Amino acid sequence: MTGVLGSVQTVGSFTGQHVLAEMEGIDAALLNDEALLRDILTRTLDQAGATVLDVTSKRFDPQGVTVLALLSESHASLHTYPEIGSVFVDVFTCGHRAKPELAVQLIAEALHTPVVHAKTIRRGKDD
Repeated sequence: MTGVLGSVQTVGSFTGQHVLAEMEGIDAALLNDEALLRDILTRTLDQAGATVLDVTSKRFDPQGVTVLALLSESHASLHTYPEIGSVFVDVFTCGHRAKPELAVQLIAEALHTPVVHAKTIRRGKDD
């Protein structure tokens, strides 16, 4: 927040959308493929208008993957459970440019899942 003495520039709005989703009925091989999941998360976030800064992931033994994406707008994550064909998806974006609900829809399409339970929470102040 810089500018002319005595004035305040607004850098961004204190508002956002947080989408929490569970997806089921997914092929276990997809949910255990760390490289594929990193690609899906990165690609779908980009298509939904988010700015991906960094992606990190961990494949667990004997199965399961967690993928985290740091966004300019906030964050996103996937936590997989191949043994039951399920994944938790979390996408939180601040502001109005990125579309987290679209990101979740695109992730579901990429994973070929027939079952999605999602909830969107509006956060902050939307003036």
